Amino acid sequence: MKKHYDWLWFDADGTLFNFNRAEELALKQVFQRINVPFQDEYASLYKEINQQLWHALEKQEITPAVLQVRRFELLLQALHVEYSASQLSDEFLRQLAVCGDLLEGAFELLKALSGSSQIAIVTNGLQAVQRGRLAHSELRDFVAELIISEEVGAAKPKTEFFEAASARTGNPPKSAVLIIGDSLSADIQGGANYGIETCWYNPQGESRPAGVHITYEIRHLRDLLNLIE
Repeated sequence: MKKHYDWLWFDADGTLFNFNRAEELALKQVFQRINVPFQDEYASLYKEINQQLWHALEKQEITPAVLQVRRFELLLQALHVEYSASQLSDEFLRQLAVCGDLLEGAFELLKALSGSSQIAIVTNGLQAVQRGRLAHSELRDFVAELIISEEVGAAKPKTEFFEAASARTGNPPKSAVLIIGDSLSADIQGGANYGIETCWYNPQGESRPAGVHITYEIRHLRDLLNLIE
């Protein structure tokens, strides 16, 4: 039986937006800026550095401002290239902010759901990127609220982030909220800890881990339409 939720809280990158494509395009622009021919292994190196820093951000060990520059400091060091990490970061963010490519089915899903539920995007992404991207996206007319960790001062999975998201969406009953995301730690565990139901977007069909409460699991975004009304 389908269930209705007053609010649907969607993660952004990797759930609605094709962040891998946006990131690759932005990285190519960055390497062009420093006159270094782009190679696939450079992208892999950046992703490894970036992932470690985002994990640190989730634990509140670093701030968004530190993350966005530090990842390029470490990348330049690894490549033995002398350049301003701050300037590269600015160029990278500019490129990301104008790339609103969506994952398959994202537009159709939000268009269908927006008639019966209010939609929020809840993201740990950077303010300059997320607001710029949504402004350039077809999704902008369906999204009632955009809650960004950098703006509220806490990142998923911290309870403080979810409390801020609740306040921004009118403090609905927790039973009336569903969070949908691809991150088991930030979205699913964070949502479960806060006491709302969760939907794990798992396009790769990864094994379900023990100890994480998952209300729903979907492989394709359109599958959500079979679960909620």
